Amino acid sequence: MNPAQMAKIMNQMGIKNEPIEASRVIVEKPDGSKLVIENPQVTLIDMQGQKSLQVAGDFVEEAGKEDKGQSDVDLVMQSVLSASREAAEQALKEADGDIAQAIMSLEK
Repeated sequence: MNPAQMAKIMNQMGIKNEPIEASRVIVEKPDGSKLVIENPQVTLIDMQGQKSLQVAGDFVEEAGKEDKGQSDVDLVMQSVLSASREAAEQALKEADGDIAQAIMSLEK
């Protein structure tokens, strides 16, 4: 079925769709990670008064703050072998996330 026929059938069923120009769509997930879709195809679908978005395209997943924080803790622990996870987390907290400062404080 060609797109024109499909649009006609959808219109007869009371389903309206409208393309939306977008250069990027970002979906923020509860864990802090993000799905980033560059150059997406976005369509607004209105079906009997209920609106929804359809997004298509290639996406990449970006790690959230929690994931980045854990990798920072792991890096501090690897750099200062005697540091426990709790000590590494505390050092990072006191250094406002500055990895180098956290490592230096644990080496004292």
